[in-house]
Amino acid sequence: MGSKNKLKRFKENETFPNVIQPTREEVLNNFTHKGKWHSFFKNSNPIIIELGCGKGEYTIALAEKNPDKNFIGIDIKGARFWRGAKTALEEGLSNVAFIRTQIELVDFIFAKNEVDEIWITFPDPQIKYQRTKHRMTNQEFLKKYHHILKEDGIINLKTDSEFMHGYTLGLLHGEGHEILHANHNVYKNDGAPEEVTSTQTFYEKQYLEVGKSITYIQFKLNF
Repeated sequence: MGSKNKLKRFKENETFPNVIQPTREEVLNNFTHKGKWHSFFKNSNPIIIELGCGKGEYTIALAEKNPDKNFIGIDIKGARFWRGAKTALEEGLSNVAFIRTQIELVDFIFAKNEVDEIWITFPDPQIKYQRTKHRMTNQEFLKKYHHILKEDGIINLKTDSEFMHGYTLGLLHGEGHEILHANHNVYKNDGAPEEVTSTQTFYEKQYLEVGKSITYIQFKLNF
């Protein structure tokens, strides 16, 4: 994407009522919407977030299928989720929002027990050992998720990385968390929830074209 196009999208994002782009300082210092997301959406419906939402395809697809729930896509790359934000406005989806911020600040964006469900879709597996701290299902991230999730809150991990799948399963088993569903190939093995197979992101389609298996884990945290 050209730099002119990126700048245009950044500018357009600033005009979208469904896009929030706080500075890091604003997030760390009593973020305006923390604990008040139901006021933002003007309802008391469940709140579902997608971490690393990319172009926002999953956030949009889930929002279309579940008008009685609120969906928030989070990514640091605003030029990517511009597409999702624009689509939401064009389709009149009032249950969608996007936040441009870093995933590691998620516990500053949401209050304790404010979120009902988390989707993590095709995160960078950060395979090198020295990158362990950046893996989105490591112990530190899981603690952040546990803080913002309701007591029965669910986490979904969908990935093309067998490494990420195996790493996460091992961690969950080792720490005694509750695995609700685990699948090494959602398109060949029966049992994956419909919302896992009915929506494919831009990158997922590319992975499938080269024969990669798409894996899935659904789990609850027991800290």
